[in-house]
Amino acid sequence: MKVILLVDVKGTGKKGEIVEVSDGFAQNFLLKQKKAKVADNSAINQKQMSDNAKQFHYEQDKSAAEELAKKLSSVTLHFSVKAGDNGKIFGSITGAEIADELKKDGFNISKKQIVLDNPIKYAGVYKVQIKLFTGISAKLNVEIKVV
Repeated sequence: MKVILLVDVKGTGKKGEIVEVSDGFAQNFLLKQKKAKVADNSAINQKQMSDNAKQFHYEQDKSAAEELAKKLSSVTLHFSVKAGDNGKIFGSITGAEIADELKKDGFNISKKQIVLDNPIKYAGVYKVQIKLFTGISAKLNVEIKVV
C-alpha cells in the first residue's frame, strides 16, 4: 500500500515522502496513529502542488538574496567614534550596531546575520560578511573614523 508520511518514521521514511509499505503495517500502525495517510490520486496531486509551491518560494527567496547581496557589496557604512591615544576606540562596534546602521539605510538585516569574529575595536576599514541565504553572503565595507 502506498502512503504519504505525515511524520518521520524510523526505518520507513521522512515526513512528506511517498512510500510503499505492507497493508498490515499501514493500517495497524501508520494510519491508526495518524503518522501517514493513504496515497490516492488527490493526495499525490496535493503533495506535488505543495512541493511545487515550496520550490517556487525557495527560488524567489534565493533570487531576492542574490539581489540584496549585490546591493550590499557596494555599500560602505561610516562610524565616527572617539578613541584613545593608541587608536583603540572607546567601546566597540558590534553586529547589532552594524545592523542598526543598515536599517537606517533601508536594509532589513538582523544582527544574527552579521558575521564578526570579534567586535571592532580599532579605527580603519573592515570587510564584514553578512549571511543572507544558504550559500549566499555579501561583504560589506565598514569604515571606522576617529573624531
